[in-house]
Amino acid sequence: LLPNKQEYFAQQIADAKKASQFEIGAVYTDVSEPSKQGEQISLKSIVEDNDNRYVLLEFWASWCGPCMHEMPNLKATYKKYHDKGFEILDLPCNQFGGQSPENDAETTQFCQLNYGTEFPQMKKCEVNGVNELPLYTWLKSQQGFKGFDEGHPLSNILDTKLREADASYDKKSDIKWNFTKFLINRQGEVVARFEPTADMAKVEEAIVALL
Repeated sequence: LLPNKQEYFAQQIADAKKASQFEIGAVYTDVSEPSKQGEQISLKSIVEDNDNRYVLLEFWASWCGPCMHEMPNLKATYKKYHDKGFEILDLPCNQFGGQSPENDAETTQFCQLNYGTEFPQMKKCEVNGVNELPLYTWLKSQQGFKGFDEGHPLSNILDTKLREADASYDKKSDIKWNFTKFLINRQGEVVARFEPTADMAKVEEAIVALL
């Protein structure tokens, strides 16, 4: 029998905390260090073993409308703060509207050819459901959904779409759509969650506060 969903996720969180690893998965490509392709890494290894870096985790979809705006902004932010200890981990996901159907090689090619990204890209993952990475189980337990940002053109669209499928969607910590971001400080604590409706200036402000 399948375990009770609440118990299942509680156990995932407990296992992740006990291991102090928060496995992210395999690096598909790292422009700065190609030899790392296929290497398993963890959040702990990024934060603690690399000069106490702080991390922005974001997942995305190549065919999602905001991609053309998000990727250049992420690239610019990465270049601006990387030398100050900032890292971005890019985790492609196909759970929202099937908007990232490519395999890992095609995804990498898309990012490099269209946006010239330099931050590490992970293998495609799931962020909700029984196959979600334990990392995301932990992230969502630390920073739940607090609503979409007022005034953003996507806020009403996403709210209507999600509420049609689940009237109480806003009471759950599940990831709602592509380009949700989590910011982790140098101590490995999840200090902020940004919905896809968050302006990059708001994200950058939180990053600067950790310098």
